[in-house]
Amino acid sequence: MSFFENWSEFKAEGASVSFYKTIKNDIQIIGFDSRPCVPPEPMVNAMVALNMINDKSTKVVMINHKYPAGLIPKIQDKFNIERENLDGEEVKLTFSLKDGVEPEKYNTNQVCHG
Repeated sequence: MSFFENWSEFKAEGASVSFYKTIKNDIQIIGFDSRPCVPPEPMVNAMVALNMINDKSTKVVMINHKYPAGLIPKIQDKFNIERENLDGEEVKLTFSLKDGVEPEKYNTNQVCHG
């Protein structure tokens, strides 16, 4: 299943997968599929993507092989996180900046412990 059909593909520096973007209702949406990755790649890809959120007009969609339990505690104070369960343990997560929060740049040299 292609989640990013008809989206524009682009290369994100530091990412290990292709990134995609589209615009819906004046919101830029950046997406990536980290299901084929092994830790810590999904977390690094997520951090690369989250660094692209500069304001409320950008969202990030992450497709992952399981719920990223190591990532969520690091970012939940800054981002709204919508979860959609897919087949098996796979998930689709949509991240958007919380009201009143200033974006910050995350270190993409992370190590995943979970």
